[in-house]
Amino acid sequence: MGRERDGLRQPGSDQSAGIMLLLAAIFTFTLMDATAKYLTQFYHPSQVVWARFAGNMVLLVAIFHVRLPGLVRTRQPGLQFLRCLTQIASVGLFFTSLQYIGLAESTAIMDINPVLITLGAALFLGERIGIRRALGIAAALLGALLIIRPGLGVFQPAAMLPLIGAFTYAAGALLTRVVRGDSTATSLLWSTLFGTLIASAVVPFFWTPIAAAHLWAFLLIGVFGAISQAMLIRAFALAEAGAIAPFGYTGLVWAGVWGWLFFGQIPDLWTIAGAAIIVAAGLYVWSREARAAQGTA
Repeated sequence: MGRERDGLRQPGSDQSAGIMLLLAAIFTFTLMDATAKYLTQFYHPSQVVWARFAGNMVLLVAIFHVRLPGLVRTRQPGLQFLRCLTQIASVGLFFTSLQYIGLAESTAIMDINPVLITLGAALFLGERIGIRRALGIAAALLGALLIIRPGLGVFQPAAMLPLIGAFTYAAGALLTRVVRGDSTATSLLWSTLFGTLIASAVVPFFWTPIAAAHLWAFLLIGVFGAISQAMLIRAFALAEAGAIAPFGYTGLVWAGVWGWLFFGQIPDLWTIAGAAIIVAAGLYVWSREARAAQGTA
């Protein structure tokens, strides 16, 4: 789903409001993804990625314009820049996949990123991982393979794009943990400002003049991206991340609905089964982490 959910952890106590805001953010994110799928039928994905980041930049500059010079300062510019690269890569890979496969399929495969974050934290950050969580991670990868189905006649090579995107997203989330010495605002500004600069440097090589009939969609993708990002930030500020994160899987439902309504794409039984395994594995790994954090596992 191309989303900066990790590291936004300065929670308040209003759990219900946080859940509602997260649900609204995920709803809006999936509308952004559906708009991106529509646009990639006519324009190169780099142009759509640029519109997505530029919309977020307008919002953040409007919010932080007075404090912008101070907030952009970071103690770890190299790692922050690497975060930007991983995040723009995950968005680019996801949007590119939408040219070739269904919105529900791409979203389901991308949604293995929570378990990849758990795996990466164990491999690179020295966090403990028990056999049960390891089995949950393996199950999520199995679910992704059911959707992709490598080696079968229905295999679509483009399905590998969101899978790679899930890995780059997880890498970005792990880097967010590494640079936690910087404020959340600093990390968001680096992701957005430098993501926009990178996209702006690439997009001239693929630019196609925007038709008047598509201008609304380019504006909409920026608006959806900015609004959903703002609601996401606020949700994690109000509530504990562990309490609201599982609701992120509602994006799978909306992706299926928009794919059916707007593009006439109905997920097959393999995709539904794979998505169900991914969700179940993700929720299981999340529950084990929550129990471990409380000292009960």
